[in-house]
Amino acid sequence: MTSRLAAAASPYLRAHADNPVAWYPWGAEAFDEAARREVPVLISIGYSTCHWCHVMARESFEDPDTARELNNGFVAIKVDREEHPDVDEAYLAAASAFTRNLGWPLTVFATPEGRAFFAGTYFPSEPRGGMASFRQVLAAVREAWTQRRDEVQQTADAVVEALQTARDAASAPSALPDLDALAAAARTALAREDREYGGFAPAGATMATPKFPTVPLLRFLQAPALADVVPEATATVDRALRAMASAPLRDAVDGGFFRYATRRDWTVPHYERMLTDNAGLLDVALDAGDDETARGVARFLIDVLQQPGGGFAAAQDSESWIDGQRDEGGYYARDAAGRAVLQPPAVDGKIVTGWNGLAIGALARAGLRLDDEHLIDAARWAADAVLEANVGPDSLLRRASLDEVVSPAPATLEDYGLLAGGLAALAAATGELAYAVRARELVDACLSGHGAPSAPGGGDPVLTAHGVPGAASASDGDRPSGPSALADAAFALWLLGAGERYRQAAASLVEARAEQAPAEPTAHGALLRVAAQLAVPPHQLVVITTAGDALTAAARRIRTDLTAVVTPQQARAFAAAGFALFEGKIGEVPTVYDCRDFACRLPVTDLRSLSEQGH
Repeated sequence: MTSRLAAAASPYLRAHADNPVAWYPWGAEAFDEAARREVPVLISIGYSTCHWCHVMARESFEDPDTARELNNGFVAIKVDREEHPDVDEAYLAAASAFTRNLGWPLTVFATPEGRAFFAGTYFPSEPRGGMASFRQVLAAVREAWTQRRDEVQQTADAVVEALQTARDAASAPSALPDLDALAAAARTALAREDREYGGFAPAGATMATPKFPTVPLLRFLQAPALADVVPEATATVDRALRAMASAPLRDAVDGGFFRYATRRDWTVPHYERMLTDNAGLLDVALDAGDDETARGVARFLIDVLQQPGGGFAAAQDSESWIDGQRDEGGYYARDAAGRAVLQPPAVDGKIVTGWNGLAIGALARAGLRLDDEHLIDAARWAADAVLEANVGPDSLLRRASLDEVVSPAPATLEDYGLLAGGLAALAAATGELAYAVRARELVDACLSGHGAPSAPGGGDPVLTAHGVPGAASASDGDRPSGPSALADAAFALWLLGAGERYRQAAASLVEARAEQAPAEPTAHGALLRVAAQLAVPPHQLVVITTAGDALTAAARRIRTDLTAVVTPQQARAFAAAGFALFEGKIGEVPTVYDCRDFACRLPVTDLRSLSEQGH
């Protein structure tokens, strides 16, 4: 038995606290113990809504005999990949040297210095289908460690050397992609559209090919800059959204989307539901003009994932208890009445800083566009919760918190960028200067050092201490990468009038990946969206108002790069704080200032004039 995980800031770790495995949380203590005992380290990485993580736990980590072998020959570390994304990325990169089938659970064997020498994913409790059992793997690794230590060390060193070489060979900065390059990138992505079922699929895909929402790519294709040069991009996104929203991928009861579909026609979902996917799809639906889907996703975020303290939970599990047994998806197969008599799947209540930033921004934009203060209030509540709970004693952001327990894991560049972007959107929706100032502070903290932007405090201290390299380059998978998130936040600050240095920061972050991103749009959707915003002059709308009125309501519905709704007093406060967009924005109430091509038109005070300006 171990109690080392009982007080963790991760439901995933807490769920393993009573395992017979003597788990350590991620940290220097585990590696020090492995060095003292001269044994290898097992690093088991997963997350709380991972189905096969649950399976391996039940089959192996809860088995006393397996635990005995593990405890006798190894130091075992349990890692929540959502709490420690840098650790996850580093060992995924290392695991790629041993298996092409990367995923979770991720099972990595490393030296006491943290260097991987063997890795895999799920291992069954009994050998099957050509796959060794977990106990067979433990025995083989232990035999190699005790009988062929030099070979093991050479393998570990070779992996580290190869990863470092890959990092050093990352592409040098290139010029910002122009509209022609962005249009070509969009067409590259559109060539993979599944015209029969919507979304994207590789050539030769069968009905058994899984389908993912690919939110960052959809957001790139929705970039206003593409509307004239690749008009089919918008139609492609609309088809994908309609297909997903009308398929079992979307829950018919509460409006939330599942992680992915296991079949090409968006059926048979993998039933876990992620905060990141749903926050992103809220933005997709909003810009597609699908208010019904947008409101449904917002309802799921607030009713299911928002926690009593205000922050948004990381995910909802795929499994639940039905008739005394664990059942994957059975709860979601029932209608509202059928669910009412069941215990719903567990929610991973971990409040991840950056992921909350995604939800805060999406809800703020949705509340503004849909004229729904309830959505804006939910975003404000979450922002206040994260800014209070997810801060360490050194006043730096932390990656996550759970039940007022703050994680020791430092916030990543992704966290700083996504939270800053969400706060900037919330400032525009509420007119509250404090959110814009905090967003500026977060971005400045990442830009203050020498060299490439980075999160304050550096990366993971254990990886740094042992010289374990991370992934060679960041990419936008199911959500924006750290560089993409920071670029987007810097651009948002520029739109608010914070100064040219923020546009330059956004451009530099895009230029660092400008050579590879257009050629690989599926992996760089978020970065390409920022590039598309940088490629054309912005459209900003400042609405000066004190109460609900027809002009403000009409202005809220206009699609722009930035719409800010403020009172006259708030406008003066923004201007005094250095947000130049608001300078001189005074006069009658309500008033709309329409700024395009770096020039503001004459202020508008009536609906007819707003319509005459092309809205």
